[in-house]
Amino acid sequence: MSNTPMAANPLTRAVLEIDEYVSGLGWDQPARLFALVDTARLRAEQPSLADKLGLDGEQESAALTPIEQDGIPTGKPLDEFLGTIAWPDAVTGCALTVERLMLPPSAEAQVPEGLDEAALTKWVAEHPERQEVRMTVAVLRDGARESALRLREKDSPTEVLTGSELVPGLAQALTATFEE
Repeated sequence: MSNTPMAANPLTRAVLEIDEYVSGLGWDQPARLFALVDTARLRAEQPSLADKLGLDGEQESAALTPIEQDGIPTGKPLDEFLGTIAWPDAVTGCALTVERLMLPPSAEAQVPEGLDEAALTKWVAEHPERQEVRMTVAVLRDGARESALRLREKDSPTEVLTGSELVPGLAQALTATFEE
């Protein structure tokens, strides 16, 4: 967590930490899933893992530690994959990073009618106003959510937009992974 800006909220700090980590890997990355665990609980219950992760006792007790999970299957739609996840009680929340192409709202009126999903994807990919964006979305069991958006053309830690309602559909899908 070297260059992560200090944020007041532990969930925002976790999202920015994940964004910084994935940013260091470069663009054109696969989606990545993270468990969020209470740092103090992790240090108390699994001190060897906490040591391995570099968590020292100086970090505040309200902190969350992101732990990257195994790779997300590439041949399965993301929403179907998320529907297969169940988290153990020790996991306080989860986060997902994913890269997508986005269009500005002004391009909505230009979308040709009757396109299937593949044709729409191709149309967006070829649109001159498209933007590549990396979204990091995190949710907690209690319903709290946070997101970070980074545009490829403004790839800088000072240009990351954060907010709880930036990617509501993805936040809802992640929240559903905690439902029984």
